[in-house]
Amino acid sequence: MEGASKEKLASVSNLVTVFENSRTPGAVPGAHRLEAAHQLPGRRSPPPAGPWEKPSVDEALGSGPRTVSRRYLSSLKNKLSSGTWRKSCQPTTCPEPGTQEPEEKRIVRELLETEQAYVARLHLLDQVFFQELLEEARSSKAFPEDVVRLIFSNISSIYQFHARFFLPELQRRLDDWTATPCIGDVIQKLAPFLKMYSEYVKNFERAAELLATWSDKSPPFQEVLTRIQSSEASGSLTLQHHMLEPVQRIPRYELLLKEYVQKLPAQAPDRADAQKALDLIFSAAQHSNAAITEMERLQDLWEVYQRLGLEDDIVDPSNTLLREGPVLKISFRRRDPVERYLFLFNNMLLYCVPRVIQVGAHFQVRTRIDVAGMKVRELTDAEFPHAFLVSGKQRTLELQARSQEEMISWMQACQAAIDLIEKRNETFKAAVQGSEGATQGQELQSEELGLRAPQWVRDKMVTMCMRCREPFNALTRRRHHCRACGYVVCARCSDYRAELKYDDNRPNRVCFDCYTFLTGNVLPEDKEDKRRGILEKGSAAGSEQSLECSFLQLIGDKWGKSGTRGWCVIPRDDPLVLYVYAAPQDVRAHTSIPLLGYQVTTGPQGDPRVFQLQQSGQLYTFKADTEELRDRWVKAMERAASGWSPREPEDGDLSD
Repeated sequence: MEGASKEKLASVSNLVTVFENSRTPGAVPGAHRLEAAHQLPGRRSPPPAGPWEKPSVDEALGSGPRTVSRRYLSSLKNKLSSGTWRKSCQPTTCPEPGTQEPEEKRIVRELLETEQAYVARLHLLDQVFFQELLEEARSSKAFPEDVVRLIFSNISSIYQFHARFFLPELQRRLDDWTATPCIGDVIQKLAPFLKMYSEYVKNFERAAELLATWSDKSPPFQEVLTRIQSSEASGSLTLQHHMLEPVQRIPRYELLLKEYVQKLPAQAPDRADAQKALDLIFSAAQHSNAAITEMERLQDLWEVYQRLGLEDDIVDPSNTLLREGPVLKISFRRRDPVERYLFLFNNMLLYCVPRVIQVGAHFQVRTRIDVAGMKVRELTDAEFPHAFLVSGKQRTLELQARSQEEMISWMQACQAAIDLIEKRNETFKAAVQGSEGATQGQELQSEELGLRAPQWVRDKMVTMCMRCREPFNALTRRRHHCRACGYVVCARCSDYRAELKYDDNRPNRVCFDCYTFLTGNVLPEDKEDKRRGILEKGSAAGSEQSLECSFLQLIGDKWGKSGTRGWCVIPRDDPLVLYVYAAPQDVRAHTSIPLLGYQVTTGPQGDPRVFQLQQSGQLYTFKADTEELRDRWVKAMERAASGWSPREPEDGDLSD
């Protein structure tokens, strides 16, 4: 500890020696030209000598006040060399040989010593680095003056404050410690001014970038830096190192003052003021931390906007990025999901596509979904695990995460943004409560028709029009989507247009039912009186209330052109019949098999997943995906073949 203290005193003494020598005429070129800089036109006046000493007549009659007087520098040098930091006019101030200095006074002395060294470092930054770079910019025009001012930010204001006010007040109080043994009132008075550090701290990273850029870009700029950094005054340290000192200073104040409060006796008169001063120092530190946080937020936001191409309707400095990352988009036409990228802000969700050539913007924004009115929920889909739905006014997306944890994280982030928006707009929301809660919920969903983008039914989930129930084909009856409800319908059933509010009231293709609801127009219903066929039992309704349902592979020529895979359902309300659909969302089955009287047998020994239905020459062969699923189907069909039916909805449910 003693060696470190001596080393610190020696380094500060060297700084003072260089500052003093640099003021004498005929100083070597390597020294900093403080006198010449002082006489430059337009140079700001440095602070006067500290109030703890009186300037000489020559100094008083000089051209202007000096930053730190030569007498003070000489005195400080002698005190550093001798190990004594001050010579008080009162003999009782200095501790007598053999006496122990109070701990609180030792801490105040350390505060003063570090402040003196800190002011010397600020002098180096403001009066040497800043002024000489500014002079070089004016004379050579090799680099802009504004760059120099941006690098040093408000360092001049910080230097003036410490040299003119903070350091003199500390010196005066320590000199008069016997009469006024307190420091809390002094720091209380001056601590609010430390909030000026927030501007410097906020600009620090930008200043470091400019410094590195212009050091490589401008040889005269680098020449000035090299000359000053290699001098004895700089201690062979770089400008970046010196610029870090103000960033670290306020935490240093906080540590010293906290130790000072701890060492004070319980009944010390300065205890209350010192605690208040510590609170103010903490507030100043928090102010700087808030400035750093805000700077980092804006920088991160700007980087995101650059990756998005700086589109006008997206760039907003008040936004907050909550989450970003890749996801898989479940397509309603393609079988495999496609890679996409999401940016979730506090007010919008951006659905983006990565650019192939990432020059400038890395992503192209496909859709912007406002968080206001957005909904998110998990999807139960065996084919696409970890899937979730994001439904907004502009569009509804079916997305797939790579893991359950990632899906939960995305849903929680989206829900947090939604809750925040709803909390801010809660005065505009109307809460509807009553005994008819379920009915009201259904009415609200129907009222949202056309107000928000629907969830589209995937093409592969249906083989026939979900309105007229006619099968699709590639030539004469192609698939279309109703933009209001999301159903897959044919061209005849979607040959209507209605204005949708979520699409800025532009006319969109809708089905007949949605057209009637949205416009109120009633068209001739030539198909409504058609009697419902025996096969027209919706597979979706059957799946929700079924004894067993799943995909089964259909083996053999018995099925004709129906396909090699079918969605098979034994409905709860018709438990003796097996319905086979081409897709889970179809509203009409292509085959129905009355199971009563059939024999259920296992298939060939080669594949234990195969089972058969056999009766009077009729043979149907099925293949399940797993043996466990095969056993469930065999059990369900055996019950139906024996004429068994459940008495209660819960009885005999064999589905998952």
